[in-house]
Amino acid sequence: MARFLVGDDVEEVYALGAVNIDKEIEEYGDIDTSVISLKFKNGVIGTIDNSRRAVYGYDQRCEVFGSKGSVSINNNYPNSAVVSTAEKIQRDLPLHFFMDRYTESFVTELRDFVDCVVEDKKVPVTGWDGRAPVVIAIAAKKSYHEGRPVKLSEVDLPIPEELVGWDGQ
Repeated sequence: MARFLVGDDVEEVYALGAVNIDKEIEEYGDIDTSVISLKFKNGVIGTIDNSRRAVYGYDQRCEVFGSKGSVSINNNYPNSAVVSTAEKIQRDLPLHFFMDRYTESFVTELRDFVDCVVEDKKVPVTGWDGRAPVVIAIAAKKSYHEGRPVKLSEVDLPIPEELVGWDGQ
């Protein structure tokens, strides 16, 4: 999603992580809290904050700030009611399960894919778009373990000769 929002590819990542919530996962080499800094090829800098636990529900928000404005994508709620009194402001918790939160998105994605197949159109999300976050994740893991920024070029494998020039369709 970060590549889509920024409109460019990630060049370098720096990842920090810790076990702050569930000490049992530490024995498996896992973490529950992390921050990842992304440096994009166009100079944009992004951050991703992760935690395995949000006691109030599944929390997934996105904010983009720029010199000409910003955009904010908030959590989905069962309704839009916010009750405000002199003592407090209250609303329902965010939708918990991702299938509840993104049903409309999944339906739209499937409908668009079927349309591309039936109408012989190019898909808007290519194989390269699917590959990119895997390379970013590999670089982030290396960064976390080595405690330093990692360029994606350090972990990305050369493209096989038969795929050179392929548009990802």
